[in-house]
Amino acid sequence: MSKEEITEIANLVIESTVLCTKEVLTSDEAARYMGVSKSYLYKLTMRKEIPHYKPVGKICYFNRHELEEWLQNNRIATGAEISQKASAYCMKKGGMR
Repeated sequence: MSKEEITEIANLVIESTVLCTKEVLTSDEAARYMGVSKSYLYKLTMRKEIPHYKPVGKICYFNRHELEEWLQNNRIATGAEISQKASAYCMKKGGMR
């Protein structure tokens, strides 16, 4: 392995560690953390669909924990969960007759 490859791997490890431990993220960092393009992140902020901060006016910052919560919104139930709820509903309705 060359010195350049080792340096590149080390930089990737550092970047990943920073993104997972840093509390406040820049737009570039937030986009990388979420796995989306910077332009898509910009659209989300313009539509006010994602929590963000603008303490200086133009520059956006993001709270990593709020991004995690936002990413986990609108959970889609598994087929098994839907089936279980349907069975419970049917049992409840059947007992009300």
